[in-house]
Amino acid sequence: MLVKVKLFATFRTGRFKAKDSIMDEGTTVGWVVDSLHLPREELGIIFLNGHAVTPETVLNDGDTLSIFPMVGGG
Repeated sequence: MLVKVKLFATFRTGRFKAKDSIMDEGTTVGWVVDSLHLPREELGIIFLNGHAVTPETVLNDGDTLSIFPMVGGG
C-alpha cells in the first residue's frame, strides 16, 4: 500500500519533508515512527488524514501521516 509520510520541524533534520512510502498491510503508525528512528519521548502530535491518532493506529492505502515533535520554548 502507498502512504505519504510528512515530517515537521526537527524531525526533518537528516530525513525528509514528505515522502511516498510503500508499506505492508497492517503497518502501524508506531512502526513508521520506529523505522524512522524518531524518539517516541519527543513525539508531539500525530495526524492521520487530518485526525489525531496514536502509535497503535493501523495505516491504510492512500493515507497521509503527519508527524510533529513536541514544541518547546518559553
